[in-house]
Amino acid sequence: MFIGLLVLAGIYLSMRSNLPSVESLRDLQWQTPMQIFSADGKLISQFGEKKRIPLTLEEMPQQLINAILATEDDRFYLHFGVDPIGMGRAILGQIIGQNKGGASTITMQVARNFFLTREQTYVRKIREIFISFHIESLLTKDEILTLYMNKISLGHRSFGFGAAAQVYYGKDVKDLTLAQIAVLAGLPKAPSTLNPISRPDRAKQRRAVVLQRMFSAGYITAQQLSDANNAPISAKKHGAEIELSAPYIAEMAHQEMIDRFGKETAYTGGFKVFTTVTSHLQHAAQQALINNILAYDIRHGYRGALASLRSVNEESITTKEANNQADLIPITTEEAIAALSSWPSYHHLEPAVVTAVFEQTADITLKNGSNATLDWSALSWARAYINDDKQGPAPTSANEILALGDVIMVAKTTSGYRLSQVPDVSAALVSLNTDNGAIKAAVGGFSFQQSQFNRVTQAKRQVGSNIKPFIYSAALANGYTLASIVNDAPINQWDRSTGVVWRPKNSPPVYSGEIRLRLALAQSKNVIAVRLLRAVGLDNIIPYLALFGFNPHDLPRNESLALGSASLTPLEVATGFATFANGGFLVTPYLIERIEDSFGNIIFQANPAIACDECNTGEAEPTALLQADTMSKDVDNFEAALTNNTINKAPRVISAQNAFLMTEALNSAIWGADWNIKPYWQGTGFRARSLNRRDIAGKTGTTNQAKDAWFSGYSRRLVTTSWIGFDDPSRNLGQTSYNANLGKQQTTGKEFGAKSAQPAWINFMKVALADLPIEPFTQPDALLSVRIDKASGKLTTKTDRSSRFEYFELGTAPTEYVSQDLSSEILDGGNTEENSELEIFD
Repeated sequence: MFIGLLVLAGIYLSMRSNLPSVESLRDLQWQTPMQIFSADGKLISQFGEKKRIPLTLEEMPQQLINAILATEDDRFYLHFGVDPIGMGRAILGQIIGQNKGGASTITMQVARNFFLTREQTYVRKIREIFISFHIESLLTKDEILTLYMNKISLGHRSFGFGAAAQVYYGKDVKDLTLAQIAVLAGLPKAPSTLNPISRPDRAKQRRAVVLQRMFSAGYITAQQLSDANNAPISAKKHGAEIELSAPYIAEMAHQEMIDRFGKETAYTGGFKVFTTVTSHLQHAAQQALINNILAYDIRHGYRGALASLRSVNEESITTKEANNQADLIPITTEEAIAALSSWPSYHHLEPAVVTAVFEQTADITLKNGSNATLDWSALSWARAYINDDKQGPAPTSANEILALGDVIMVAKTTSGYRLSQVPDVSAALVSLNTDNGAIKAAVGGFSFQQSQFNRVTQAKRQVGSNIKPFIYSAALANGYTLASIVNDAPINQWDRSTGVVWRPKNSPPVYSGEIRLRLALAQSKNVIAVRLLRAVGLDNIIPYLALFGFNPHDLPRNESLALGSASLTPLEVATGFATFANGGFLVTPYLIERIEDSFGNIIFQANPAIACDECNTGEAEPTALLQADTMSKDVDNFEAALTNNTINKAPRVISAQNAFLMTEALNSAIWGADWNIKPYWQGTGFRARSLNRRDIAGKTGTTNQAKDAWFSGYSRRLVTTSWIGFDDPSRNLGQTSYNANLGKQQTTGKEFGAKSAQPAWINFMKVALADLPIEPFTQPDALLSVRIDKASGKLTTKTDRSSRFEYFELGTAPTEYVSQDLSSEILDGGNTEENSELEIFD
């Protein structure tokens, strides 16, 4: 025995230098997953292979602690790291060839889990014992127990009891029942074979052992023992408790975190990433985009079933006749469920199998085995899709649409189910705080599950007439005014390099002759934009457009630039429009507001550039600057930044006067109209009047052949861009004819910005503007307002409908009065169509 003790002492001395330090145990960095949150604290997503939710001992329920002690180490608070009684029992068992239980204490398991492998050797066991002695000398019992309960592997990639409660029961650990606690407490012995998802029978047996030991130790009563033993095994696999589904936002934040910290650190550092998006705005953006896509898809017709479980000999029998054939084999529920297992669901769309077709109804079986009936109101929209420009006739019976065995998509509604389909068309919507670039909402497509391509940041598409405000801004900076008269007449230009004549046209091809700039922009006159580009000069236009954040390499060096041939992302377009909204400053979009480590310490706090003149002097009131982000900015932090003069100031890129004048013109694109004097007109964005807000401005945009449709618009504090188009650039948005089954409230005719993209913008802004008070755009200094004659742009003394007040920068107002009465010849615009949607002719 003496020799044995000397040997052990020698081994201990040889290993002591390799034993863990107190710092490595007390300053432990848990390998916890990265979590992405909204600005209001809603969990958006979680990234990381290991699931762990570190908890303090105080945060763990006492019943769980009792279950662990009773099952794993009932003398934990009595021994010194090694339990002599347990060790002696295990050695005796080895000698007599019987299993007398393991000798590992909780301290020894901590030693093994943190510093050793699970190999079964005597050397490893001796090292485990020595490390246990060392741990006991460094840490308190409570600290050791906390390490154990957070480190232990419990199956399904969950580590620690906080994560296991979420994985198996979708609950916080404090909300677990005694039966559920006993199941989890039984997992450390063999998490792969005792977990209640893979082996519920063995989990139940192990639970009984845990409960019996708790009863024997006096932790629970006989009644609690009986109730818990009789409880069902209710575990099923749960993911992270997502409170806000925003996968495109999550992926944007995820990628930025990898860029900042590297993949391994980002996934295991336990970072909590708080984004700038607010949950209700993100939800509103998603609903607006999805509803707009589905509306577009429905009006263009039904593309048919995804698949069919019943084939029909088309040479001998038509599909319509086949539906009435008694000899067709019925679809069983089991067959339907098996067939649907491979078809995914998207949002509120889910797959179903048609099990019967009647005159104007159809029966379906859903993926979960339930049955439903599609009535005629759920089917009547589904005329046949022929191509993007043509649809079949309105159906009159259900068997013109569906056949027995069709695999289809249906949408859940308040009254039941409606026939639907996964859209082919794509879309994007992004909204920014105009004063600091904070992304308040972003949706990169119909479904992240369907396509991970984020069209907000990755899709460079031709912008169409969305480029015109920037062309007009350049014109204002080069001597033009909103009252300047430009000739709206066809352009014919011979191009020697191509050998063809370039003829940019208005869309529709209606020309108004001499017209004021305000009206030309409101009606989106194409040839006016070209004439303004020529007047400013291409060499001046491209550097000017770069001031708004556009990459000069994305701007073609030819006159088609004036018609929107540049390809930009929706995020870039929204950033450019923010400059008009905030009074002339270029803000930088950002998504991550702050990053916390696993202990809640802030390791990164965004310091965005703020659009303000006041902060340049240090004289601004904090309350004025706080308006820069009314939905997420922390008041104390903002006031502290102001006091310490650490406000990051956004660069001014255009004058406040220019920005105000452009906003005035873009307000006319929504609110401008004249129905009393021929030929009548209204702005291309007139549909936004439904918001009943005068403090908004915006611009439609449609490219050649309507391959892309846009609407960008803003209030003083929020700018939003909506885009719709096909990922396949060969397809255009097409047109639709009247569907007799849908009534009068339907969209028909050619697709363009106001019809195709603006509805999503309107529906989103209806929610977003409800959070913001009416705030007119502030008129800056060095502007004056004078009454002008509408036809000539000259001064007038008349106060009738032939005149209006117009804004001018000092020194640019007209000085000449109109010399004759032109009230009968007022040229205020085109026609009553969506007058000026763009076509690009190369």
